[in-house]
Amino acid sequence: MRFDGKTVLVTGGAVRVGAAVARAFAAEGAALIVHCRYSRAAAEALVAELPGRNHRIVEADLEKPGAAETLFRQIEGPVDILINNASRYRRFESVLKDSEEEDRRFFQVNYLAPVALMREFAVRRQTLSGEGAIVNLLDQEVDAVVPHGGAYAHSRRALRDATLEFARELAPRIRVNGIAPGPVLPPPWLPPGGRMEKTLQRVPLARPVALTDLVEAVLFLAGNRSVTGTILLVDCGQHLGRLDCPQIQN
Repeated sequence: MRFDGKTVLVTGGAVRVGAAVARAFAAEGAALIVHCRYSRAAAEALVAELPGRNHRIVEADLEKPGAAETLFRQIEGPVDILINNASRYRRFESVLKDSEEEDRRFFQVNYLAPVALMREFAVRRQTLSGEGAIVNLLDQEVDAVVPHGGAYAHSRRALRDATLEFARELAPRIRVNGIAPGPVLPPPWLPPGGRMEKTLQRVPLARPVALTDLVEAVLFLAGNRSVTGTILLVDCGQHLGRLDCPQIQN
């Protein structure tokens, strides 16, 4: 799927999943705008390796109100595709132990910032021809209630609902979809080489989501002009819970 002539903004695009998404779009001919907060060096290294030209870096702290405007003020020219990938995540113990301040920080990064970015994107495209597209990276927890999800899960579900509402309101000029991934990369708190064994015990396919599979799903939703208002689960069945049924014998 080619994206020649398209400009793609990827939030949190300097590392991990965001960097893989940026590489994939660049390989298909797109010009990338890589957003970062503290990962400027990683963003510069990524942009230096991307094929093609006209790739750029923008910085904004999505924990701060007004970050969407700050981010878009740094961009000259049109943006055709917005990938809301940046997120705040940590392990939870209990909703009873969380604080109101922590809840605000999660909702600021995981809900308020991407919603504001979608608004800014839509306003900018009002005077442009052609179709725009938004893909929001969510979590399989939007379709499953898991222990200790806390404000992270709540904010992800809120963005899922916003994804569907924006898809209805912005049609037909802008398509809006979401992806709900399962375990892809080990979280930062695992030691080097950690393999998420405990998490994978609850995954029906008993394996992590391949990063290439997740990236292909992002490209599909960004490029398929007949899909909007869809939340695509790419989680190896994690939202189903572990299926401990006996194997069928031939």
